[in-house]
Amino acid sequence: MLRNLLPFLAVLPASAYSLLSLWCGRSFFHRPTAAAHGPQPAITILKPVKGMDEGSYENFASFCRQQYAGPVQLVFAVATADDPVIAVIQRLMADFPTQDISLHIDSTIHGPNYKVSNLINAFPQAKHDLLIICDSDIRVEPTFLQSVSSHFSDPQLGLVSSPYRSSRVYGPVTALEALAFTGEMTPNVLVARQLEGLSFALGAAMTFRRQALEAIGGLPALVDFLADDYQLGNQIHRAGWRLALDKQVVESMLKPETLADILSRQLRWSRTMRVSRPGGYLASGITLPGLAILLALLTGQFPAAFGAICLLYLIRLAVTTCFSRCWVQDRLLPAWGWLLPLRDLLAFATWLLAFLGNHVTWRGARFAVRTGGRLSPLH
Repeated sequence: MLRNLLPFLAVLPASAYSLLSLWCGRSFFHRPTAAAHGPQPAITILKPVKGMDEGSYENFASFCRQQYAGPVQLVFAVATADDPVIAVIQRLMADFPTQDISLHIDSTIHGPNYKVSNLINAFPQAKHDLLIICDSDIRVEPTFLQSVSSHFSDPQLGLVSSPYRSSRVYGPVTALEALAFTGEMTPNVLVARQLEGLSFALGAAMTFRRQALEAIGGLPALVDFLADDYQLGNQIHRAGWRLALDKQVVESMLKPETLADILSRQLRWSRTMRVSRPGGYLASGITLPGLAILLALLTGQFPAAFGAICLLYLIRLAVTTCFSRCWVQDRLLPAWGWLLPLRDLLAFATWLLAFLGNHVTWRGARFAVRTGGRLSPLH
């Protein structure tokens, strides 16, 4: 009898964590939205760009179609004059002639993080004190600027992150990556927010005060790190500012990729988080459903293990479907629910592999990720 209970004990941490994330999700998404007071502040959007993304023009145009009364400046940062995305930016400038849009081309390298180098090069063009750094593959709703700017009536608030989803997938491979946003990333962020408060940022779209950026030494403080988004939020937090998470979810536009591409990116993220938050990363393994599956099978009680794993996935499917349909609204579940166990095993595999090395591939270059998340190029 006791041996038959072992598989259920094995899946208990992952099941309990999944239910905890459901409570944290409900607490966050069902809370009242604070109304903004006073005029809408002027905003500069800094967008580092390299190459073409899925739907690049529409991604960029979504920032030009905002229902926003305050001044908005959009600055594109590109490293080389032959980048094919420049034609898309020029088309955007022609289609929205009344918008304050500029293109800055500069190949100067300030450190191993080339994205941050792009931002450093374009930063002198930023006119306003409320700033947004937003990835080139992000598409937003017309009320995005209203939503993120409304938080800054609090003078102690330094930065607001936006959660993200991918609702358009191209078969099982890209669905595996999209499920990570709904089934892992968003629940994990909400649990961290509820239990310990935010001390990091999410890189899809980050809105922050110029004063908070200056307090950490500006963008050069980020150029040696791979996880510049994590570092921006963490350094602003350590400088004494409060961080917040917006309720409006932005869209990360995936493009068709191979499984090898996705695995490489997942491993890069895992190794980055391991060196950035080593204690938290190690502890997170206890809650991984992939580990729970393995431990349940290792008990040798196979009928009981099968029952325990089925119970775990009844909970996982219910919770992840709630996130998918009600809160993140990517609508991936229930249609792609059959991939959830494979997604969990992949997450466990990359969690393990993160401990077996510190080399990553990023934008075609090889780096070693050193203690604290600093990058060291490999030649």
